[in-house]
Amino acid sequence: MTGESEQTDQYVPSGFGCYTYALKNYAKFTGRARRREYWMFILFNFVIGFFLGIIDGLLGTFNAEAQVGLLGTLYSLFVLIPSIALSVRRLHDIGRTGWWLLIAFIPFIGAIVLLVFFVLDSRKEGSKYGPPRK
Repeated sequence: MTGESEQTDQYVPSGFGCYTYALKNYAKFTGRARRREYWMFILFNFVIGFFLGIIDGLLGTFNAEAQVGLLGTLYSLFVLIPSIALSVRRLHDIGRTGWWLLIAFIPFIGAIVLLVFFVLDSRKEGSKYGPPRK
């Protein structure tokens, strides 16, 4: 018997599909996320944020003192939960618990540790977080 969540978890999007897949699964903190899925989401967030910054500048909604724009801030709030959920699923993919995200609160070192974790290849064997998605 194959449930819909099992079928959905085996779906491997590519390109812009990684971005939309992460947004559709915005509150899913279980399962695994492949490296490509994570980094494509980051890439599209960067590109969208860049263009929103330009639009904020053109519309005059960019605050130079605070270095934030209205549209960029709204977008950041929009993708906050999906980003956290995707990061947790990415950590699950390498066999780590999502609580490792809290290491980001350690200045500099935490960011480096998370970067290394996010670059690591998926675990080939299944784990308590689910079967491999490759």
